[in-house]
This record gives sequence, structure tokens and C-alpha cells, in this order.
Amino acid sequence: MNKVLLATRNRKKLVELQRILDGALGAHRVALVGLDEVEEYPELPESGLTFGENALIKAREGCRRTGLPTIADDSGLAVEALNGMPGVFSARWAGGHGNDQANFQLVLDQIADLPDAHRAASFVCTVALVLPGGKEHLVDGRQTGRLLRSPRGDGGFGYDPIFLGDGQDRTNAELTPQEKDAVSHRGKALRELAKLVAKVLPPAS
Repeated sequence: MNKVLLATRNRKKLVELQRILDGALGAHRVALVGLDEVEEYPELPESGLTFGENALIKAREGCRRTGLPTIADDSGLAVEALNGMPGVFSARWAGGHGNDQANFQLVLDQIADLPDAHRAASFVCTVALVLPGGKEHLVDGRQTGRLLRSPRGDGGFGYDPIFLGDGQDRTNAELTPQEKDAVSHRGKALRELAKLVAKVLPPAS
């Protein structure tokens, strides 16, 4: 089995990616480990100005520190009326890191006066795969939609409760994990990643 580092401490991301990789490649092809399961190392700040730059910062450092093929993603919400923000600052838009409710409430407050026609937004995800030896790969995924005026649903994470994807009648937080995988920015990017993994990592013995 191929052991691969996912450079995150977010257990939900680990479960999500493992589920998608298992579905695309077959179970037991890849075993993901998170940062909590390897020897601790200082994490570099996400100083990039794009999702791709931030994903590569994390993946390069994880690969260098552990010697494992390393996957890292950076993703966020791009609101048209906010000129594409919060973008790479999505996880800390309200000041602290990872306070989902504070982050999406601030976005809602910032566009409170806008009519529905002007509440377009996209979820964007870029995933990096860095291999021992230096080869690097980037894949992208995007989900377009609009922002509601109040949250709905208690699934998912981040801005899912206020995001209604195009063609959906439920927010991302109201979808089952499998339904979300099929339409989300991360699901799209990770399926492209699975194609890469199938090419660059050997079959399980």
C-alpha cells in the first residue's frame, strides 16, 4: 500500500480525500496519514497569493520533512461582489483561523444589502502533489453558485451552510457526503488528483 501524507490536521479532509481516493482507485491502494500522525515539524506560513502557491508551500515542506509523497490543498470562497475575496484568506476572514461561523457571518454582513442576482460566488480548490525526487503536480476544481442570506444545514464545514450551488435546491451543508463529493470544488479537484495518483504511484501489491 502506498503511504501518502495529506498535509493537514483537519480530520474531515482526511476522511473526505480517503473516501474519494478509495472510490476512484479501489480500497487499499493508498493509505493517507495526516500531520498528527508523523513526527511534528514547524509548519510554514501560507504566504502565497494564490491557492496554488499555498498548496505547493505545504506539499513541498511535508515531502521534504517526511520523505513521503505529499498532498496539500488550499481552497476558499470567491465572492464576485467582494472582488474574489475572501479567497486565500477564507479560513481566517474574521480574524482567527478556522472559526467557520464567524467567517461566513462576516461575509453575509458584507453583502447583506445585495439582491440575490448579485450574490454570485464560487468555491475554488487547488490540490498539489509533490513526490520525493521533486516532481510536482497541481489540479484545480471549481463549484459555482450563490450565497444565501442565512445558513442552512449542519453538514460539511467552512462556508457550506450559506452556499447554494448552481442547479441545487440544498446548500452544500444539506447534502450527504457522497452528494457533496459529486459536485464540490474539492471533489472535482480530488478526482483529478486520483487520476494523477493512479499514474505516478505504483499499484498496491
